[in-house]
Amino acid sequence: MHTAGVAAAYDRWAPIYDLVFGGVFATGRREAVAAAERIGGRVLEVGVGTGISLPHYGPNTRVVGIDISEAMLGKARERAQQLGPGRIEIEVGDAENLRFGDNEFDVVVAQYVISAVPNPERALDEFVRVVRPGGEIIITTREGAGDGLRGNIEKLLMPLTTRLGFRTDFPWELYEAWAAKTPQVRLVEHRPLPPLGHFSLVRYQKLAG
Repeated sequence: MHTAGVAAAYDRWAPIYDLVFGGVFATGRREAVAAAERIGGRVLEVGVGTGISLPHYGPNTRVVGIDISEAMLGKARERAQQLGPGRIEIEVGDAENLRFGDNEFDVVVAQYVISAVPNPERALDEFVRVVRPGGEIIITTREGAGDGLRGNIEKLLMPLTTRLGFRTDFPWELYEAWAAKTPQVRLVEHRPLPPLGHFSLVRYQKLAG
């Protein structure tokens, strides 16, 4: 996977993204935003896409939404305007190279993003950098099955799904390995999402000091 290819893939998805993925990912999006709302303040949503999750944020939460796909962001800007001018900022941005300063956000939300970036660990490192100590990184993510029939199918599908902009074979061990070498974070939640548990809600807190 490479950045330009992912951007092109999601440009193609833009006209039908909400129709195809809106219902499938609805529970995860609501759960992620609810977790972010419990902290509040300034939220960076990485991979905001068409802005489908924006209506779930409360009126007092300041949201900056970024995405690598200009076509997706066109729809996100329309949604942001409908929710009230000035409350939500939408801009082009790369999860692996965030333009923001250190400790700038109270929460980073990344919904169904980590399995779609070329270098997941680099993106996770960037999330840690821009969130304040005590703040949280809230992720909804695919979890690969690893072994067994489902795992084998996921591996077989990888050449196709990477062209579509995401990975099917994406093991939880990747997160475990990253967290083990990232002492600034602690895992506070990891739970499967319905209906089938192929996706999970994951929350890390950035530690002080």
